[in-house]
Amino acid sequence: MTREREPGSALVAGAAAAAVAVAEIESALAVTPDPAAAAFFDIDNTMVAGASMFYMGRGLARRHFVTTADVARFAATQVRFRVTGREDLAVMADVTEVALGFVAGHPVAEVVGIGREVFDERIAAKVYPGTLALARSHLDVGQRVWLVSAAPVELATIIARRLGLTGALGTVSQIVDGVYTGQLVGQPLHGAAKAEAVRALAAAEGLDLRRCAAYSDSANDIPLLSLVGRPVAINPDRRLRRHATDLGWQVVDLRRGRRVALVSVPVAAGAAAAAAGGVALARRRARRVSPAGRGS
Repeated sequence: MTREREPGSALVAGAAAAAVAVAEIESALAVTPDPAAAAFFDIDNTMVAGASMFYMGRGLARRHFVTTADVARFAATQVRFRVTGREDLAVMADVTEVALGFVAGHPVAEVVGIGREVFDERIAAKVYPGTLALARSHLDVGQRVWLVSAAPVELATIIARRLGLTGALGTVSQIVDGVYTGQLVGQPLHGAAKAEAVRALAAAEGLDLRRCAAYSDSANDIPLLSLVGRPVAINPDRRLRRHATDLGWQVVDLRRGRRVALVSVPVAAGAAAAAAGGVALARRRARRVSPAGRGS
């Protein structure tokens, strides 16, 4: 796999992610949005306990799509990436290369179908009820809510749709004739690329980033958090907690409450009302943890 490290690569990845996300929701918004505000949530260890791509890998292995050795290799590189605690694009490239190897040569429709099954089987039970309640509190006041993740945009979009959110920005893979080539468009949506994607989306959607909120657990997302008017560190790693404290950012830790309830997950954004009863308890708990759950 070719590893792009030029400064412009983040711009390419960000623009590609934003273009895919805008296309997904152009005519599918379930609520009338605040035209100037939105909220952006990281996925891994922010919205979902653990790594979404690891769950996807296990699901693929269960279907004999990849081997357990492939998943073990991916898990090792993922752990290495998390342990470094810094924006190490070489390590991130290793993680991405393994993940791309899982799907290279396979039809997108096949992988997306498996992704939906994996969400229902493994990821739904890992969603933090408190974080989901915070996301829904933005929807309640007419704001759009986006997931922003280094995970493939297809997986990020599945998670967003299942949770009744607006949409997702994620790493964009090259697709030719409906089949993954094993290459990326730009670089993984990580670090500076996330910030570029959100900046591009804000320009396309007419958002005022000063009125937007962003939520993440990782110091690698400081570029994204620094971009908005309301940055929130959720379940932060030590470096992000220190940075947030120094700058007076809000810090929220919802990890202890992740077993409060199995999240009731709608199958599409338009079905969000069906989950209202299932998340009511989580929302009350989230408000006790963070009274400022509704941001602009």
